[in-house]
Order: sequence, then structure tokens, then C-alpha cells
Amino acid sequence: MAEPTEQPQDKQPGQSVSTRLERGRQTFQPGLWVRLVAIGAVGIYLLLFVILNTRHVRIDFVFHSTRVSLIWVILLNLAGGVVLGVLLSQLTRHRRRNR
Repeated sequence: MAEPTEQPQDKQPGQSVSTRLERGRQTFQPGLWVRLVAIGAVGIYLLLFVILNTRHVRIDFVFHSTRVSLIWVILLNLAGGVVLGVLLSQLTRHRRRNR
């Protein structure tokens, strides 16, 4: 004699379609999908940003000039801006604390 096998919860006999749909709605995570799509879009944007900014540009310093990829100029300026922003915020925080 064969033993009865357990059926998955969403396929149990006697369950209505609306009950199965409601259980599916409870397990669907729209926030997860929104985050995944947003991360994918940002990733594609960053990849295109790097690819489209690979041409070489001339940078003139006071006594010297050089040629470098545009993406490096952009990224170094971004890093410098972040560092200066953090240092300035720390400076203003330190001044407020001393008052």
C-alpha cells in the first residue's frame, strides 16, 4: 500500500483559487524587486558612464601638461570633492563644539 504524500501548501486539495492568490500576495516582495531594478539601473548607468568617458583629454598644470582618460579626471575630482566635503564638515563641527 502506498503512503500518502504531502502536497505543497499552495496545491492542497480543497483550497480555493483566491486563497492561493492571497498566499502568493503575502510572499511577493515588491520592495526587493524595486531595489534589484534600481541597483541594476545604477550599475548599467555606471558602466555606460565609464565606457563613454574613455577618451583622452589634455590637462594643463601651471608648469606641466599631461594627457589622461576623462574618466580618471572625473573620478579624481569626485574623490577630491568627497574628501574636502568631509574635512569641511568636521571643521565646522569642531568649531561649533568649541563655542
